[in-house]
Amino acid sequence: MALHRVAGAPLDFAALRTELAVPGDFSRAVLAEAELAAARVELPDDDATDLPLVTVDPAGSRDLDQAVHLERSGDGYLVSYAIADVASFVAAGSELDLESRRRGQTLYFPDTRVPQLPPRISEDAASLLPDQVRPAVLWRITLDPHGVATGADVRRARVRSRAQLDYVGVQAMTGGALPEALALLEEIGRKRQAVARAHHAINLDLPQQEVEPDGGHWRLAVRAPLAVEDYNAEISLLTGACAAQLMLAHRIGLLRTVPAPQSGGVEALRRVARGLGIGWPAGAAPGDVLAGLDRRNPHHVALLDHAASLLRGAAYTPFDGAAPERTEHAGIGSPYAHVTAPLRRLVDRFGTEVCLALSAGIQVPAWARDALPQLPALMATSDHLSHAADRAVVDATEAWLLAGRIGETFRALVIDAEHAAATVLLDEPAVRARCAGSDLPVGEHITARLREADVATRTVRFEAV
Repeated sequence: MALHRVAGAPLDFAALRTELAVPGDFSRAVLAEAELAAARVELPDDDATDLPLVTVDPAGSRDLDQAVHLERSGDGYLVSYAIADVASFVAAGSELDLESRRRGQTLYFPDTRVPQLPPRISEDAASLLPDQVRPAVLWRITLDPHGVATGADVRRARVRSRAQLDYVGVQAMTGGALPEALALLEEIGRKRQAVARAHHAINLDLPQQEVEPDGGHWRLAVRAPLAVEDYNAEISLLTGACAAQLMLAHRIGLLRTVPAPQSGGVEALRRVARGLGIGWPAGAAPGDVLAGLDRRNPHHVALLDHAASLLRGAAYTPFDGAAPERTEHAGIGSPYAHVTAPLRRLVDRFGTEVCLALSAGIQVPAWARDALPQLPALMATSDHLSHAADRAVVDATEAWLLAGRIGETFRALVIDAEHAAATVLLDEPAVRARCAGSDLPVGEHITARLREADVATRTVRFEAV
């Protein structure tokens, strides 16, 4: 459903960015450094341009971090994964480096993106665009017949992507028309998912609210990932897991950690499952139960929504000289490090540099080593802004869409409920909001009447009819 404003001013995402103090344009000094870096970059001596890599991203993307090629190797597989080599463009201590640290990550808004690095680098010179020779960090990972990693190597190399593909197009190709580089994507993706399930990974895979352009207006939708997105993500997760193992083996690095859920949280989720009529076999781990849920079943969606509380306490954990006390990422089921999105996320540049040095058997560069204890605070600030921006965009769009419709009723799914209120998700438009009402049935549909839709405060409230 396209969002047509009933009355008042149009939806203003620029004003939202100002309110949230989102970084604005890059300074002249930073842009000048980016231009000079793009012009002077040196390509690695190692030539891997014969490898027919391809990229797979959302349609229209220009900041292409990863290119992939998958092939059989004996009775197993060989995964080649090229990552944009940002460190070849960003000198430690430069204005460009300092600005990327201040920003932390690329922020995405419906009408624009606010990049971590200037577009001359992030969308041009360092991006793995098709038919362009680029410096890259090339991971070569071997898997056994079950998809378990048996070895990993990482080095700098020059690469050339053969094609820029998007998720919708690749999903449409599944069944025989995929390019050589992706012919094994589903096969390997499914085996990696099975490996994660064997480690009791907690994969929520919840549909997400998104604000999308629609013929000059905006569309608010709930979108579940395509299967090919999940398979493609498994290649990135595999690489991050290999990076973490390399770091732990040499006792230096930066992990992305999420603690295992506490027993009280698991028991609370079991109670919700019982109330929704969802079976929970004796001894089954939360990840095993969640993996079997149907994302089209409203009762199952309600349980998945509750399960998000299990994955709390995400952090970046640096270590140097001894392994950290906490190494696990409960959502993945293994240690994990961010190394595959350096164009969009600050921390990946440093994790990648650690892995390059460890794989080559040389000292980690001082600029990367010295930054490890600083990065958690920088990323925490950036993550906080990113989450606030995502929530504010959706909240503002919901209120803007519903303004002028006070008193109307809507069909809504009850996601969770307390004694006198609940969280509901409307069938149409895809608005998620608080709804007043006693003992509302979780996992069931109700009729909800709109009582408030305030764009200024980004507030939407309903009451049960």
